[in-house]
Amino acid sequence: MRILRKADWFDSDGFPVVIAREDPQSPLEMHTHEFSEIVIITGGSGVHVADGDQWVLSAGDVFVIGGDRPHHYVDTDHLRLINVLFDSDSLEMPLQDLATLPGYNTLFHLEPAARQRHQFESRLRISSADMHEVCRLVDCLENELKMRERGFRFIAMATFMQLVGHLSRCYGRTKNLDSQSLLQIAEVIGYIEKNYSKPISLDELVDISGLSRRSFSRVFESSMGCTPISHLIELRISRACELLKNTERSITEIAFDVGFNDSNYFARQFRKILNVSPSTYRQSAINPGGSIASVD
Repeated sequence: MRILRKADWFDSDGFPVVIAREDPQSPLEMHTHEFSEIVIITGGSGVHVADGDQWVLSAGDVFVIGGDRPHHYVDTDHLRLINVLFDSDSLEMPLQDLATLPGYNTLFHLEPAARQRHQFESRLRISSADMHEVCRLVDCLENELKMRERGFRFIAMATFMQLVGHLSRCYGRTKNLDSQSLLQIAEVIGYIEKNYSKPISLDELVDISGLSRRSFSRVFESSMGCTPISHLIELRISRACELLKNTERSITEIAFDVGFNDSNYFARQFRKILNVSPSTYRQSAINPGGSIASVD
């Protein structure tokens, strides 16, 4: 299977975003990439093949493809699309409160995981007005990437963030029933992101989702690959890593800061997830020669 390499698509200066227009998109062999992409269908039609299934595409469809997911296009008829390629490993995008936006979590995380189960019915479909704004942002981003004048990194990243934010808001407005079920889970994820340092129970998350306890657990695990409580613990550990690297607060204080009420339990969970103790992580993160620098 063909693998699209970063070195063949991204500029040598390392900027982690690229615009690739296909006008038209010809039938393409099955392939994967070393990067992810936002696919925006601007015209024509075709069939997208992925995960052993086939889905018809038309203007207004927007979806995200992870790098390791084999896919290709067939039966194309004047299919036009914009690929916004991005390297997640190098994308230092400040999320701010974006992770609390249900449309963001759904578009970039939940819908790709649920695509096969929902048979692509939960994809984002944008209006002509939203398509106009999306194309405007893409044009601005593409111009910055083409000219590469001084300050282009700042402006290009800001424009990319605008594009991601706009598409996330578009998803949040969808009335599609399949999408709505994912948005309910995304509401829970956003709540966890905002309140991770506070006591959170499974019953509380079930109430927020509006689903039955059984349905909530099933949909969450199939979408996120872990239980809601495991996701909460991983988020708390991730936030603890930031504090260990960037503050001088004690490990016990940090444990309480991120929502643990027992520093020993915090240390056990930290080691379980990262295979090192909090103190070893801090030493390695501070030491430029250390082998540990971050956690996703």
